[in-house]
Amino acid sequence: MKFAFSSNAFRRYTLIETIQILSSLGYQGIEIMADVPHAFPKHLTEGDIRAIRKALEDNGLEISNINAFMHHADGDTYHPSWIESDPVLRAKRIEYTLRCIDLANKLGAKTISTEPGGPLQGMNPEEGYRFFTEGLMAVEKRAREKGIRILIEPEPGLLIENSTQFAAFFRELDPDVFGLNCDIGHFFCVGEDPVGIITDLKHAIHHFHLEDIASSREHYHLMLGEGAINLPQVLQAISQIGYEGFVTVELYTYEERATEAARKAYEYLQKWQDTGAK
Repeated sequence: MKFAFSSNAFRRYTLIETIQILSSLGYQGIEIMADVPHAFPKHLTEGDIRAIRKALEDNGLEISNINAFMHHADGDTYHPSWIESDPVLRAKRIEYTLRCIDLANKLGAKTISTEPGGPLQGMNPEEGYRFFTEGLMAVEKRAREKGIRILIEPEPGLLIENSTQFAAFFRELDPDVFGLNCDIGHFFCVGEDPVGIITDLKHAIHHFHLEDIASSREHYHLMLGEGAINLPQVLQAISQIGYEGFVTVELYTYEERATEAARKAYEYLQKWQDTGAK
């Protein structure tokens, strides 16, 4: 496996600065946030895209994933979602995702991650699943044409929050176009065993998010090793399924000390590779 860090912790830096910092710390990859202030597709010029590609090349970084989950440029972390009651807002999520697919193609990324429907907010689940399915079908063709895989990321409190819900929904999707962004902490928050999920859903996983979570299982991303998840066991499980892609550390909760958080996380992963991985 390869290690990356998500740019969503570096919202006080430009994307170019973030690329330079993560490279200097030793990371192999970066997950690019397709939102303000980094790479909201609607705001990027062709010159901006060339500059991002050059910065990645100059600093020897790959893109682990395009994070197309957050949408602060038009709303907030979750809105506009796939399952808004207002069709105009659902159309905004579809348009945004299409632009993210195009951006991933231009930058040479292989995947984008997206929210698992969104907050229900009083909507019944059946209607939520219908809207979510309609939205994904509206972007499926573009993703297939561009060779970009769309990864659904289950999250506590949203339409799809656990592995059972994901597996049932995924059976109705084309596995050549869709997959799972396996956020270890999210599954832990809803009471699941991340190690079991890694094994059971290995056929669907194409990217990992890694963070720690407190024993309370409150959804708050903690520094690696400072929570209750057995991360060495998790990393060993990822290794044992033969996964060769990126594991991206996601610590957006450390915005005030992003560089320090990225450094500490990298040191943790290096220590695991030097000891626990053997």
